[in-house]
Amino acid sequence: MMMDGGIADTSAMDETAGHGLSSGLLSRRSFLVGSAAGLGALGLAGCATSGGMSRAEAARLYAAVPEEKFPIPAVDVSKIDPKYYRRKVQYPSKEAAGTIIVDPSKYYVYRIEGDGIATRYGANVGRQGFLWHGDAYVGRKAEWPVWTPPREMIARQPEAAKYAGGMPPGLNNPLGARTLYLYQNGKYTLYTLYSTIIPQSIGSGVTSGCTGLLTQDMLHLYGQTPVGTKVVVLPA
Repeated sequence: MMMDGGIADTSAMDETAGHGLSSGLLSRRSFLVGSAAGLGALGLAGCATSGGMSRAEAARLYAAVPEEKFPIPAVDVSKIDPKYYRRKVQYPSKEAAGTIIVDPSKYYVYRIEGDGIATRYGANVGRQGFLWHGDAYVGRKAEWPVWTPPREMIARQPEAAKYAGGMPPGLNNPLGARTLYLYQNGKYTLYTLYSTIIPQSIGSGVTSGCTGLLTQDMLHLYGQTPVGTKVVVLPA
């Protein structure tokens, strides 16, 4: 199934919403560059600073997930700044519990829990020239989706042409194990929240507007996010 000439998803685990949400138009409509290895050099860079969680604790949090359709490897947490490890934080907000807030300027995604608390995840975001902001909602969600590069991406990156018929699900698929598709007023925006197995990408601007979380974090968020959930993307 082709959505807006962009991403095709034939997963049997696809869920779709047909309702709209009042919101402003997104400031840009562009596409995921591809976070998986082999789809072009992204110039990723890691860092290591002090944080509130030890790397031993983080290693347990980001352990392998062998029971998945495609077993997910453990994250090398030494390649992530500890400030991007998943944790509960103080985050006063007027948004309802369950709302997702993306803060691209700080490379964080928040899930509002209520009572001034949010779960915070480290993220990668759109690179310069592909940033956008606005309100949207999760119009559908998919496990292990197929990824099809849009024509505009193939024009920019001819090496993606071999996937014009769709890249099968798997660890090297740019959308990863779980994807949340963002909609406005009943239409797919071409933006997603997706999962990545590349820890060096967290805390970087590497995509064409989409937002990526470590796969273990995306599994955590995906399981708590029904279709229709509000998503707020803040200005960078």
